[in-house]
Amino acid sequence: MITGKTSHAGTLSESEVEEVVHAGLSGKNLAGKKVLVIVPDSTRTAPLPLFYRVLTASVGKTAKDLHFLIALGTHPPMSEKEIDSLLGRCPDERQKYRAFNHRWNDPRQLTEIGRISAGEIEKSSGGLFREEVKVSVNKLIFKYDFLIIVAPTFPHEVVGFSGGNKYFFPGISGPEVLNFFHWLGAVITNPVINGSKYTPVRQIIDKAALMISVPRMCFSLVVTSQGLKGVFAGSPEDAYSQAADLSAKVHIIYKDKPYRKVLSMAPAMYDDLWTGGKCMYKLEPVVADGGELIIYAPHISEVSYVHGKTLDKIGYHVRDYFLKQMDSFRDIPGGVMAHSTHVKGTGTYEDGVEKPRIEVILATSIPEERCRRINLGYCNPESINPGEWKNREDEGVLVVPSAGEMLYRLKSCQP
Repeated sequence: MITGKTSHAGTLSESEVEEVVHAGLSGKNLAGKKVLVIVPDSTRTAPLPLFYRVLTASVGKTAKDLHFLIALGTHPPMSEKEIDSLLGRCPDERQKYRAFNHRWNDPRQLTEIGRISAGEIEKSSGGLFREEVKVSVNKLIFKYDFLIIVAPTFPHEVVGFSGGNKYFFPGISGPEVLNFFHWLGAVITNPVINGSKYTPVRQIIDKAALMISVPRMCFSLVVTSQGLKGVFAGSPEDAYSQAADLSAKVHIIYKDKPYRKVLSMAPAMYDDLWTGGKCMYKLEPVVADGGELIIYAPHISEVSYVHGKTLDKIGYHVRDYFLKQMDSFRDIPGGVMAHSTHVKGTGTYEDGVEKPRIEVILATSIPEERCRRINLGYCNPESINPGEWKNREDEGVLVVPSAGEMLYRLKSCQP
């Protein structure tokens, strides 16, 4: 059963959120139980302090334990102070409402829960791949009686829309399934995947989630710059479905024609290109053939705090650059190759010549030499005055403040 509320005129109030939470938890009998809440890190916009207050005031009063697990995927771990800020938790509550970082690359944190067969992979991927995929997850979840996902849903370059079981995979998963489905999404390509409700990647994630034996539910949130537009409570699959439908209405902007220049301005929550790449993913569909997209982020000085060395080695390339030379990239994680081609965008690779459809330029604090070395363009951020880019859409110029969560599409591609 699904419970939810949507605000059509404004945003949901705290009392309305409380109503949905209480209704969603009704009948769950969590008194005396150990409850683990799975939440995203600070690279996702979500009113987590609001849900922290509501859950600690309700579940926290009767549960034996109420703890939190940060679904980091491969992002760097957060400090206790950063987690306090993320949740709105007071330092003196740290012991009672403990929070843990997921560490995807620490085998001691992981346990294998099954395998997705080669036949299932072949069916889900439409014949693109046929290989068995190991499914591992953070073993901490098996110390709890009940799992609650609290997380937002936005258009997403790998899975279609974030939300639901995506906060298990890759949120708290091991590297094998994580790398496989990221590369599958990249092979299908960002323009095809992004903003599609049900994708081959979503099928694989949902198959993997069936292997988790712990009872669970999800609060799927739909958040805009104004606030919380909707919240849906139910199974991860059902809550996701409702949230994705609303996200498609509020997170996708349709434009009449493509632009020759796009200035995509990264918000502060993206602190490296690994996360700031979303400023490309969400705008690629509205850049004209041969056009330019500038990721404007003077605050970004690093390619990736986790995967930077690998990206320095392989650079940024279109999908076919990798597909036509896979023997040379067998030792490169699929998730890293996926990020590379998502940032570079679509294009061709024929007879050793790479031809991206558009040019991606970094206006960041990453040095020019490094930008060129990783096969991306460079622009000194000090040379850009964002104000001069505004109100020039008739000239084929688009500026997007706080890019990364709103998906831009052409009206001609509207479903």
